[in-house]
Amino acid sequence: MTTEAVVTEATHLLGRGAALPVRALEFVLAAEIPVVHLPVPALRQVASLMGKYADVPMDFADATLVAVGDALGLSRVFTTDRRGFAAYRGARGLAFTLLP
Repeated sequence: MTTEAVVTEATHLLGRGAALPVRALEFVLAAEIPVVHLPVPALRQVASLMGKYADVPMDFADATLVAVGDALGLSRVFTTDRRGFAAYRGARGLAFTLLP
C-alpha cells in the first residue's frame, strides 16, 4: 500500500493539534516502512478515479489507495471513510472489504 496516502490520511485524522499529526510519520519511520512511489500510469488512474467519484467525493489519498489496491490485487481497506469506500470500486468492479 502506498505509504504516502496512508501517512497523508493518518495525519489528517490526527488533526492539527500540537505534535499529533507528526506521530503518524514518526511511526512509519520507526517501523522502517518504505514510501512507495507511484508511476505516471498509476497517477493517471488516480486522476480518473477522482473524476469518476467526484460526487462522493474521492480525495487523492482515497484514490491512491484504490489504485495501489488494484495494482497489488488487494480488496481489504482499513478506513474510517466507510461512506466513500462503500461506493468505490477497483478496476475489476468489485467492492472493498472494509476494516474494522
